[in-house]
Amino acid sequence: MLKEFKAFAVKGNVIDLAVGVIIGAAFGKIVDSAVNDLIMPIVAAFIGHLDFSNFFLVLGAAPDGTAMTLDAMKKAGVPVFAYGNFITVAVNFVILAFIIFLMIKQINKLKDSTEPEAAAPKEEVLLLRDIRDSLKK
Repeated sequence: MLKEFKAFAVKGNVIDLAVGVIIGAAFGKIVDSAVNDLIMPIVAAFIGHLDFSNFFLVLGAAPDGTAMTLDAMKKAGVPVFAYGNFITVAVNFVILAFIIFLMIKQINKLKDSTEPEAAAPKEEVLLLRDIRDSLKK
């Protein structure tokens, strides 16, 4: 069983997957920083602050003196319908997905420009193709 596990663990696919997960985690941090530190401040400058996290509906009775914030309501044990946090996460997801789309698009452009174009077939190959096509007829 140990030999089987060793064979499984050192297969190329498993190692490729591990490298992909590690790079994906690092890439996720880069994209998260790009969204939070670069994109959201620009969006906030034009549109206003995009934090809907304090939008909620109180579903129960709030104790007297409890502040009308989501954190205070949760600490008081009041059931709340916190739809604002969902909106914030959804907006962040759309922005994040768009940034990833743009990055992948640029990476694909770089890949396409670095791949060598297919060389034209040699004269011998063209001649052989002509002979083959003539024989088929």
